[in-house]
Formats: sequence, C-alpha cells, structure tokens
Amino acid sequence: MRVVSLRGWEAHEEAVARLRSSYSAIPAGAPVRLAKRTTNLFRARAATTAPGLDVSGLDGVIAVDATARTADVQGMCTYEDLVDATLPYGLIPYVVPQLRTITLGGAVTGLGIESTSFRNGLPHESVLEMDVFTGAGDVVTCRPGPDGEHADLFDAFPNSYGSLGYATRLKIALEPVPGFVALRHVRFDDPELLAKTVAEIADSGSYDGVRVDGLDGVAFEPGEYYLTLARWTDQGGPTSDYTGRQVFYRSLQQRETDLLTMYDYLWRWDTDWFWCSGAFGAQHPAVRRLWPRRWRRSDVYMKLLGLDRRFSIADRLDRRAGRPLRERVIQDIEVPVERLPEFLAWFDEAVGMRPVWLCPCTAKRDWPTYPLEPETLYVNVGFWGTVHVGPEAVDAPRNRAIEAKVHELGGHKSLYSEAFYDPETFDELYDGANLAAVKGRYDPENRLTSLYDKAVKRR
Repeated sequence: MRVVSLRGWEAHEEAVARLRSSYSAIPAGAPVRLAKRTTNLFRARAATTAPGLDVSGLDGVIAVDATARTADVQGMCTYEDLVDATLPYGLIPYVVPQLRTITLGGAVTGLGIESTSFRNGLPHESVLEMDVFTGAGDVVTCRPGPDGEHADLFDAFPNSYGSLGYATRLKIALEPVPGFVALRHVRFDDPELLAKTVAEIADSGSYDGVRVDGLDGVAFEPGEYYLTLARWTDQGGPTSDYTGRQVFYRSLQQRETDLLTMYDYLWRWDTDWFWCSGAFGAQHPAVRRLWPRRWRRSDVYMKLLGLDRRFSIADRLDRRAGRPLRERVIQDIEVPVERLPEFLAWFDEAVGMRPVWLCPCTAKRDWPTYPLEPETLYVNVGFWGTVHVGPEAVDAPRNRAIEAKVHELGGHKSLYSEAFYDPETFDELYDGANLAAVKGRYDPENRLTSLYDKAVKRR
C-alpha cells in the first residue's frame, strides 16, 4: 500500500526550483543560510542583510510506503509532522529526536539522538538515500555503499551542518510500533553499576528478562541515577499525560512504572524542554495552570530564550542582585560507556550542573565527520543551563574544560552549540582533511561556510 501525501512529487520539484532560484539571487561572497523561522541551534550568528535560501514548500512528507516501511521526506520537515504522517500506519522513524521542531535534514546533518539509539544508532543511519543541494547549485542524489552514487558526500554529510549542502529529500527506513509504551524507572546509587547495566542492556536487548526497546536516563544528583526502560506494547490501559500539570522528568523519582501512548512517549521531553521550562516558571503549579497547553513546547521556550539573549534579561537581573556573571553551558557529548562514571564524577566537581540526561548510542559503521568507533557503546550526556563563574565567564572556562575532558576520555562533542577548539584539534576530531576534500568536490567556489567557521568562529 502506497500513501502519497498532499505535498506530492510535483509540489516537491516546484519547491526545489524555488530553492535554486533563491540561491542564484545570493551575491557571491555573501553568507548562504536557510531562510527559516525556527532553530534548535545554540550558536550565535552574526546579523546579515543577504537573502536566505527559500525553503518554503520543503517542509513536508512526500510519500509513505507502508508496505516497504519507507518514507520520502523533505529536508525541512519537522519530526512532529513526520510522525503525524507515519504513526497512523503504525510506523515511526528509527530514531525520533526529543524535540518536535527538529527537522529531519537537521537531525541528519547536525546529528540527533533518542532512546532507540542504543540499538538503531543516530538518525542518519536509517537514511537510504538523499538529495543534497550543494554549493555548486546542483541537486545530487547520494546513496551509501562502495558502489553508491556520490557515496563520499553521503558519508561525510552527517555532522556537516550545512557546510556540504542542504538535504532537500531523504528516503528513510521506518520501524513498526504498537500503540503504547510501558516504562520502568530503575534507580542506581553507583555510577559504575549504572554503566555496567547500560552495557548489559545494549548487549542483550533486555533487562531482568524483559525486552527493552528504548533506553535513556537522568542523573539527578551524585548517587541518584535513573534508567528509563521502554517496552513497546499493544496492551493498553490508563495512561499518564505529561502535557498537562504533571512534569515527566519528576515522574522518574515518583513512580517505578508508567504507561504512555506511543505518541506521548515520543514527545515526553518536549513539553518541558526536558526540565529547562523551569527557567521560565512553567513548572510552578500556579503558573502551569495559566500557561496555555499549546505553549508548553520547546519552540516556545526557544523563542523566550531568544528574547533573553536579545535584551540580556538574565544578565541584568544578576547584576542588579549582585550575582556573578553566568556562563552558558549547553552541550551534548558522547563518551564510551566505561568512561561514563569518570566523566560524571569530574562534571560534578568541575561544573556542578544537575540534572543531566543520559542516552546510550552506537554507530553501526564509520562516519568520518563524526567518527565514533563502530559497534562501540557510547553514552550521550546532555546538560543545558548556566553556571555563575564571574568575570571570566566571557572566556567560557567551563565549556573549554568540558571539551578537554571529553577529548581525554575518547569521546566527541556535538556542534549544535558553542565550540572553542583550535583548528588542529578540530580537524583531528572531525576528520577535517576528508571534509575539506569532499567540500572541494561539491563546493568548488567555496560558497558555503566551512564547518569550522560555522561551529567555532564567531561570525
């Protein structure tokens, strides 16, 4: 059975034509950027008057093939819209990142992760082929494998953040799912036991003889860690609703088991932006009663954060209260599972931010621009907040220390936020030589900003 969305192939081709036309209108030497209203990046960007790439009409699902379990999806399609198109057929992408407005193209070129990543890898590992709009103004179809067309671009594209081009269409594999997810929250006092258990679950696919389909966790305090074990199930019953007055992350400490619909499980972290909605008072019972449900979303909080940046609201309040200047520490890193206890202990002492998110993941094969060791289990540690450090905050001492520690432990850091590596270290970590070679082939006039300039240089 093949189901074609309202977007369809003809509309897709028209949108690609508009993209080409908008690219031609950008003056030579001007920055090439997407003309989009939402973002999940935390890197500062310099203002520009140059027109952006017209990506209107590239934000939908072209087709879903429920028999083959595949979908053709436009690059700017959000996972919220993608799931809305696939879930009625009992299918979801292999990895559905936590936030509704993350786009499929963004998750592939910028890396995404979620609780299925311990068995399915990262979002790019379920891409079967993709069309990429390159710096040469061409749309090329890339496929994997030694005989795949434009396989060099396909392989280097993950973690390239637009430096190699933009995905206009991606064909992805889907996995079947039932209607419900049964959760079990398991507490650990010892980080060594936590790491050992994560490794055992990843190896066996089960815990206490029960299948585990999704695995993530939260470290609340030293000595208080939780793993959330998710099991897909057809067995329904009373389900929890964390889009209302209840807050999902608090439930880990309050109950041992839970039941969610598949849809609510996929977006369990979005309602409160993990726990970061608390910075806006949205978790306070009185405020929550007045805060419209439709505004309890990560993209709304992102807009509020943008206002804070624009007007320096938090900094002004800190100065008025006599508090030290804040350093933003917003990062996701991966370390080998056996080094997780060491990293958490160091992080507690050096940074002291809690809670932090834990999400195991593995790479199925080598991906040069984000070279995790294939078939090696890593744990993503996500931490998002600020630390009062005083006048030296402008030099980002905590972020620089995190980079050094992750490097020491054989890990990697995602580049959606601020980075401070020198060029030599950056090239070592992200295979700069191969990236430059691929960029030279597909962007010979160097129209697109390099990855180092995007991720590290302040523009």
